[in-house]
Amino acid sequence: QVQLVESGGGLVQAGGSLRLSCTASRIIYGLKLMAWYRQAAGKQRELVATITNGGTTNYADSVKGRFTISRDTAKNTVTLEMNSLKPEDTAVYYCNANSWTRGNDWGQGTQVTVSS
Repeated sequence: QVQLVESGGGLVQAGGSLRLSCTASRIIYGLKLMAWYRQAAGKQRELVATITNGGTTNYADSVKGRFTISRDTAKNTVTLEMNSLKPEDTAVYYCNANSWTRGNDWGQGTQVTVSS
Protein backbone atom coordinates (compact mmCIF):
# COMPACT_ATOMS: atom_id res chain seq x y z
CA GLN A 1 0.00 0.00 0.00
CA VAL A 2 1.27 3.47 -0.91
CA GLN A 3 -0.03 6.66 0.62
CA LEU A 4 0.51 10.07 -0.94
CA VAL A 5 0.24 12.81 1.64
CA GLU A 6 -0.16 16.39 0.45
CA SER A 7 0.47 19.56 2.40
CA GLY A 8 0.82 23.27 1.83
CA GLY A 9 -2.59 24.37 0.64
CA GLY A 10 -4.36 27.39 2.03
CA LEU A 11 -5.76 30.83 1.38
CA VAL A 12 -3.71 33.44 -0.46
CA GLN A 13 -4.37 36.74 -2.17
CA ALA A 14 -4.09 37.08 -5.91
CA GLY A 15 -0.47 37.55 -6.92
CA GLY A 16 0.77 35.54 -3.97
CA SER A 17 2.58 32.24 -3.75
CA LEU A 18 2.10 28.80 -2.25
CA ARG A 19 4.15 25.65 -2.16
CA LEU A 20 2.48 22.25 -2.23
CA SER A 21 4.32 19.11 -1.19
CA CYS A 22 3.46 15.47 -1.64
CA THR A 23 5.33 12.68 0.11
CA ALA A 24 4.97 9.01 -0.72
CA SER A 25 4.93 6.60 2.20
CA ARG A 26 7.45 4.36 0.46
CA ILE A 27 9.39 3.98 -2.76
CA ILE A 28 7.11 3.34 -5.72
CA TYR A 29 8.73 0.73 -7.93
CA GLY A 30 8.30 1.16 -11.66
CA LEU A 31 7.45 4.82 -11.26
CA LYS A 32 6.85 6.58 -14.59
CA LEU A 33 5.93 10.03 -13.42
CA MET A 34 4.45 12.10 -10.67
CA ALA A 35 1.95 14.83 -11.27
CA TRP A 36 -0.31 17.44 -9.80
CA TYR A 37 -3.93 17.68 -10.83
CA ARG A 38 -6.59 20.11 -9.70
CA GLN A 39 -10.34 20.16 -9.57
CA ALA A 40 -12.32 23.33 -9.21
CA ALA A 41 -15.88 23.26 -7.92
CA GLY A 42 -18.24 22.04 -10.59
CA LYS A 43 -15.44 21.23 -13.03
CA GLN A 44 -13.56 18.16 -14.14
CA ARG A 45 -10.18 17.29 -12.73
CA GLU A 46 -7.42 18.68 -14.90
CA LEU A 47 -3.72 18.04 -15.23
CA VAL A 48 -1.52 20.85 -13.91
CA ALA A 49 2.05 19.56 -14.14
CA THR A 50 4.04 16.37 -14.51
CA ILE A 51 7.59 15.27 -13.84
CA THR A 52 8.92 12.01 -15.21
CA ASN A 53 11.28 9.65 -13.47
CA GLY A 54 14.00 11.17 -15.62
CA GLY A 55 13.15 14.69 -14.51
CA THR A 56 11.35 15.93 -17.63
CA THR A 57 8.61 18.39 -16.76
CA ASN A 58 5.44 19.43 -18.51
CA TYR A 59 2.82 22.04 -17.66
CA ALA A 60 -0.70 23.01 -18.54
CA ASP A 61 -0.73 26.17 -20.64
CA SER A 62 -2.67 27.97 -17.92
CA VAL A 63 0.18 27.62 -15.41
CA LYS A 64 3.29 27.82 -17.60
CA GLY A 65 5.75 30.37 -16.32
CA ARG A 66 4.00 30.56 -12.93
CA PHE A 67 4.19 27.02 -11.51
CA THR A 68 7.24 24.79 -11.08
CA ILE A 69 7.18 21.08 -10.32
CA SER A 70 10.21 19.37 -8.81
CA ARG A 71 11.17 16.10 -7.13
CA ASP A 72 13.38 15.01 -4.29
CA THR A 73 13.89 11.34 -5.05
CA ALA A 74 15.70 10.63 -1.79
CA LYS A 75 12.72 11.93 0.19
CA ASN A 76 10.03 10.47 -2.13
CA THR A 77 8.63 14.00 -2.40
CA VAL A 78 7.24 16.07 -5.24
CA THR A 79 6.71 19.80 -4.86
CA LEU A 80 4.64 22.33 -6.75
CA GLU A 81 5.77 25.93 -6.42
CA MET A 82 2.93 28.25 -7.38
CA ASN A 83 3.62 31.92 -8.02
CA SER A 84 1.52 34.81 -9.33
CA LEU A 85 -1.58 32.99 -8.24
CA LYS A 86 -4.90 33.94 -9.76
CA PRO A 87 -8.46 33.42 -8.50
CA GLU A 88 -8.95 30.87 -11.28
CA ASP A 89 -6.24 28.73 -9.68
CA THR A 90 -8.66 28.05 -6.82
CA ALA A 91 -9.22 24.29 -6.63
CA VAL A 92 -8.48 21.14 -4.73
CA TYR A 93 -5.02 20.01 -5.78
CA TYR A 94 -4.23 16.31 -5.98
CA CYS A 95 -0.91 14.55 -6.08
CA ASN A 96 -0.65 11.60 -8.47
CA ALA A 97 1.91 8.86 -8.96
CA ASN A 98 1.76 6.72 -12.09
CA SER A 99 3.74 3.51 -12.17
CA TRP A 100 4.07 0.33 -14.20
CA THR A 101 3.45 -1.72 -11.06
CA ARG A 102 0.48 0.07 -9.51
CA GLY A 103 -1.15 2.27 -12.12
CA ASN A 104 -2.37 5.48 -10.51
CA ASP A 105 -2.09 6.38 -6.84
CA TRP A 106 -3.73 9.55 -5.54
CA GLY A 107 -3.39 11.80 -2.56
CA GLN A 108 -6.37 13.00 -0.59
CA GLY A 109 -6.22 16.52 -1.99
CA THR A 110 -5.40 19.91 -0.54
CA GLN A 111 -7.47 23.05 -0.96
CA VAL A 112 -5.97 26.14 -2.58
CA THR A 113 -8.06 29.28 -2.46
CA VAL A 114 -6.94 32.50 -4.17
CA SER A 115 -8.87 35.62 -3.26
CA SER A 116 -9.18 38.59 -5.59
